[in-house]
Amino acid sequence: MLLRHGQSTWNELNLFTGWHDVPLSPRGENEADAAGRTLRDAGLQFDSVYTSLLTRAIETNRRALAQLGQPAVGVVQDWRLNERHYGALQGLDKKQTTQQHGVEQTKLWRRSYDVPPPPVDRSSPEHPANDARYSHIDPALLPATECLRDVVARVVPFWQEVLVPQLQDGKHVLVVAHGNSLRALAMHLEQLSEAAIADLNIPTGIPRKYEFEPVSDDDRHRRELRVAHVAYLGDAAAIAAATHDVAGQAGT
Repeated sequence: MLLRHGQSTWNELNLFTGWHDVPLSPRGENEADAAGRTLRDAGLQFDSVYTSLLTRAIETNRRALAQLGQPAVGVVQDWRLNERHYGALQGLDKKQTTQQHGVEQTKLWRRSYDVPPPPVDRSSPEHPANDARYSHIDPALLPATECLRDVVARVVPFWQEVLVPQLQDGKHVLVVAHGNSLRALAMHLEQLSEAAIADLNIPTGIPRKYEFEPVSDDDRHRRELRVAHVAYLGDAAAIAAATHDVAGQAGT
């Protein structure tokens, strides 16, 4: 199960957030609670749970698990599930960025597979090397900016090393993360093209359920699974509206 965090305060203000740590908005808190109830109503329980190191994902997870009735389940935080680092765009208004740089350039920064925004300087407070929570990570791995290809490069190994062995053992796993880290994972799982992933918008607070089957018994050592079924859980009209909101954030 994949779950994007509820609306954050910077989502509410329509700012590029990236690795900047912000809390949930009141709407985001409600979305997190509602996601937990949706999981509960679907009869789901989880053996393991993973979040990023960012507060909005951690708090969404806490609230959802409380509603689900699993507040004590073990939770692991992993930086590889962090949102994409938006470089020098972090903190800027999305629509104003579109007005300043144009629709095509902003869309390229937001949605292209391999074009990152301008980087932040190593001395910038927006560079994760200056954040104590990342002090245990090799500084060479910490981004000053990222495109989606960079996020795929850190999310796919997490999938293969951490999640696949559990799923192969029949475990139920919840991942609470961010729009772009979940898009990167969806791209890999669903074998989406670079063109197709540009149009995939993941709404806040809506659980996305994946069911898997082994590629074959002989291929288990490859640590890979095939998606047998994928769908959002919840009201179809609400899911469509939430997805439309994400698509329109930059006015593109």
